[in-house]
Amino acid sequence: MEKNFLEHGLNFNRRRFLSKLSLGLGSVALGSLLIPDLFTSAMDEAGLPPGIPDFAPKAKRVIYLFQNGAPSQLESFDYKPKLREMMGQELPASVRAGQRLTGMTANQASFPLVGSFYDFKQYGQSRAWISDLFPHTAKVVDDICIIRSMHTEAINHDPALTFFQTGAQQGNRPSMGAWLSYGLGSENKNLPAFTVLLSRGKGNGQGVYSKLWTNGFLDSTHQGVQFSAGEDPVLYLKDPDGLNRFERRKMLDKLAEMNSISYKEFGDPEINAKVQQYEMAYRMQTAVPEITDVSKEPDDIIKMYGSDCLVPGTFSANCLLARKLSENGVRFVQLYHQGWDQHGNLPNEMAGQAKDVDQASAALITDLKQRGLLDETLVIWGGEFGRTNYSQGAMTKENYGRDHHPRCFSIWMAGGGIKPGVYGETDEFGYNVIKDPVHVHDFQATVLHQLGLNHEKLIFKHLGRRYRLTDVSGKVIKDIIA
Repeated sequence: MEKNFLEHGLNFNRRRFLSKLSLGLGSVALGSLLIPDLFTSAMDEAGLPPGIPDFAPKAKRVIYLFQNGAPSQLESFDYKPKLREMMGQELPASVRAGQRLTGMTANQASFPLVGSFYDFKQYGQSRAWISDLFPHTAKVVDDICIIRSMHTEAINHDPALTFFQTGAQQGNRPSMGAWLSYGLGSENKNLPAFTVLLSRGKGNGQGVYSKLWTNGFLDSTHQGVQFSAGEDPVLYLKDPDGLNRFERRKMLDKLAEMNSISYKEFGDPEINAKVQQYEMAYRMQTAVPEITDVSKEPDDIIKMYGSDCLVPGTFSANCLLARKLSENGVRFVQLYHQGWDQHGNLPNEMAGQAKDVDQASAALITDLKQRGLLDETLVIWGGEFGRTNYSQGAMTKENYGRDHHPRCFSIWMAGGGIKPGVYGETDEFGYNVIKDPVHVHDFQATVLHQLGLNHEKLIFKHLGRRYRLTDVSGKVIKDIIA
């Protein structure tokens, strides 16, 4: 009887073991499907593989519509009737309070206040004031959160732009897209996690450089991949003449073998990163032509974005491409639209710039929303700093310019768990923030938070120091989170 009891116990344990093992294998398989990088050797500072957020994310992806050159908040989203009332009068010294100016206006004899040439109206449930320059944006106002209290330390374009994109005013730091690629990995193995699109308006342009989408000290697999407007959207993607796909595959396999030998000898992680980039390029050969083909887009979508969306390299075309990339799992789509640096002739130049971007920006919001993608896609619109309330140089009501102003400016965010409305307030002169200030690092911390990442834990150790996008500051703006 004792023997039978023991055999029964062994059989029971065996059955239980096999049952649990099958559940375990099922979990492993499910985990590998949900998080493809789960069983790779890559780990972050917290000991987690890429693709695992710190907490439940509100958003999965980001589309950043960067308006390079700094659009004036006083002609867009921050209505200041006081400036019209005091047109031509001197900016009170008590308002300026000795704050830093650029070399372009520091030696001006006077600082005459200038109100917007364009009228504003209130829209939506929030009754947000929006300039007549942005009628399409006004129609989607109940989907966006206008932040009027942004501020930064940088007062010139290059350091200010670099600060927004990398968290530091100097170069060689990972960009926001690279940090997200590092922290979350890729959603689509056939496309890069981070892509970059460029367009240019007719206004005074400021340059954009590859350091803005660099991987910095992260693996080069996290660098942004630029899509161009030419015949080949991604350069050097096609097979060379005389090399077919089968031969290309054999070549890459042989190259991977050789690189594996080099890695074992030298241990340089960039060797493996290069192999991954070759493999990504191979897979992109099929994915990219399909993504960049807009011929199958229905007429109502083309009409929504405007006819320019059929012209490669325009802001409108890039907005439509951004939707397609995001829809197919690209984590971070970065657009740069140049031409917003209006030191003179602002009313005319800014009207042209606004016409370039207004319809397509609003269409992107509408398009994502009707596809059920806006809730999981964070869309951002804005530049690197704001514009002064006084005129740079000579002025008339119809013709004036504005200098750089880092003390306060406006951006907007939509989708991705962001609460629509208006946040922050500036003084009646539009010169200083008086309520709910938002620093660049606060903005960055909030973006990471919406994607399920704690900005204080997304860290990479380099040269003996632990680096992060928000450096040593930044707080999540909880009041704008739905």
